[in-house]
Amino acid sequence: MSIKVMLAVADGSEDIETVTVSDVLRRAGIEVVLVSVMPQRQITCARGIQLRADALMADVMEQHWDAIVLPGGLPGAEHLADCAALIALLREQQAAGRLIGAICAAPALVLARHGLLRGYKATAFPGCEEALRQGGALQVLGDVVTDRRMVTSRGPATAMAFALQLVRLLAGEQRADQVGKALLFFP
Repeated sequence: MSIKVMLAVADGSEDIETVTVSDVLRRAGIEVVLVSVMPQRQITCARGIQLRADALMADVMEQHWDAIVLPGGLPGAEHLADCAALIALLREQQAAGRLIGAICAAPALVLARHGLLRGYKATAFPGCEEALRQGGALQVLGDVVTDRRMVTSRGPATAMAFALQLVRLLAGEQRADQVGKALLFFP
């Protein structure tokens, strides 16, 4: 059975987080579908890298995902937060007990803003602490924080550890270790 992950993207998504998560998960044999919340598939990341998403949000509303992952970046995280269809999918994902990951500004601007982190331990980019607290999250200082089926991380420099934690939870410890070693990542 294949593992399928939605990586939601938008104009202004953080380049390193988007590409790193997609790359690491694919190296682990996980199917990653880049889904644009914009009206078009072509997006421009926060630092100017252009990507073409695999699908638009309207194309995937009936699909089920083993994980939904949100990169940060501005205004990317704000676009994600403003997408009612994505928020509906995240609520379904959480209710079903399936994995959600968010990094950088996304834990605060998307998940906390919509009440999806209420009662969860979480971390985010420095400066997002108040938004986490207002959303009911229990702020934890750490590069990657896992609480039940929610994984949050701090930013571009933690993207590799974040992606490997997603692999660990989706494909197992051994697969995460294999991918990490092949990437010369030794935490």
